[in-house]
Parts: sequence; structure tokens; C-alpha cells
Amino acid sequence: MILSSIRWWLAAVAAASAMPATAADAPAPPTDGSRDVARAKALWSQSPHGAMLERILPPSVEPRQLPEPRSEGARLAVRYCVQCHYLPNPQMHTAERWDSVVPRMVWRMQGKGNLGGLMKDMMDQVEAPTDQEIAALTAYLKQHGQGEMDPRHPALGSEAGKMYAIACTQCHALPDPRRHTARAWPGVVERMKRHIAWANTVVGPDSLRTTPVLDTAEIVRFLQRYAREEKPVSGKQ
Repeated sequence: MILSSIRWWLAAVAAASAMPATAADAPAPPTDGSRDVARAKALWSQSPHGAMLERILPPSVEPRQLPEPRSEGARLAVRYCVQCHYLPNPQMHTAERWDSVVPRMVWRMQGKGNLGGLMKDMMDQVEAPTDQEIAALTAYLKQHGQGEMDPRHPALGSEAGKMYAIACTQCHALPDPRRHTARAWPGVVERMKRHIAWANTVVGPDSLRTTPVLDTAEIVRFLQRYAREEKPVSGKQ
């Protein structure tokens, strides 16, 4: 049963990747990454493995929302990352962390994984980047990676600081509060709250579903206390 599902998945990927027979019939490919995202979502909706793929990462960013969305690095992120899960935000990891994450993802795209031969069969039709593309993709992700809060910051010893660290490090490096202004942080925290709720929803019977209630008011106040100061509007004091 598992092998038959895998063969179906490979056939679907191959069919979705096929180009029209003639150039005259071929529509101009979009340059915003929408084609890669649409293909991935279509395959997941039909695949017996779709639910698993959808749960790997939350749908947090669209191709047009990436830093420098028309750059080669952004194009490569969309082209390769959405084959197996939703598009990751470069700020999901620090620059240092991306150095180890990218090789691990490439390793899996090459068909090498914890499940050995089974993973090789399942990933056989997924394309892996070339060495040159790997270097460009890694450089892009590192350039726009997360700016991490200094773990020695005394504020992290407070109750609010501990709560902040516990909540945010579930999914990514601890962001530096100076990344956003005090005005921007409430919206960011609310978005992260939705991601946490999404990630903790179990696929299966309703009895297994969990919807954690996260009180973020204290976290917001902590972030606003150490947030980046807003630049004054020109001409105003």
C-alpha cells in the first residue's frame, strides 16, 4: 500500500512537471513563483501524503513577500522549497543555522533520508539544486536570516523574558526585539500566535485536536519595552 502510494506520488509529480509539446501552446511562465506554489498545492490536495506535507511548516509567507522577491535567491527558495512544504521565511533561522539547514534539505531532495530506500523512492522525482544554486540559495537565506537576541541579555531573566523565550523558540531563533517597532510588535505577535495554533492542530480525529490558548499580552509588553525606536517623520519634532 505504501509503495503504491509512493508510485502514485511520483507519477503525479512527473505529470505536473511536463511541459507542453510545442512552444506555441506553452503559456508564458509566471515570474513570481506562483506556478511552483500552485503545482505543489495541487499535488498535496490529491496525494495520500498531502496532509503530512502540509503540516511541516505553516503557510507564513508568499513569494512576493520574500526579501528582494525578484532576486535569484528568492527564485531558488520558491523553486526548491515548495516541493515538499510551504515556503519558509528566511527569518525562520539565523544565518549560522541556515548553514546546516540547507545541506540537510538538499540531502533529502537528493533522495537521502532517515527512511533509506523508501525515502529514495518517494523523493526520486523531486529536483535538487546544483552546487552553484545551493551556494546562491544559502547566501540569500543567510543574508536575510533572523537577527537573534543576545542570550546574555539580562531582560531574559525576567518572567516576561522567560515567557518570550519559551514561546518563540518553539519554532525559530529568538528574535531581537529591535527587529520591529513598539507599534509593529502586536501585529507580529498575533500572527505568530496563529502559527503556533496551526502547528499544534493534530491531523486526525477531533478528539486529538488541540488549540492552545496563548496569553501574549505580557510578551507584547516585553517586546515593546525593548523595541526599535521609530524614526521621526521628516519635518516633525
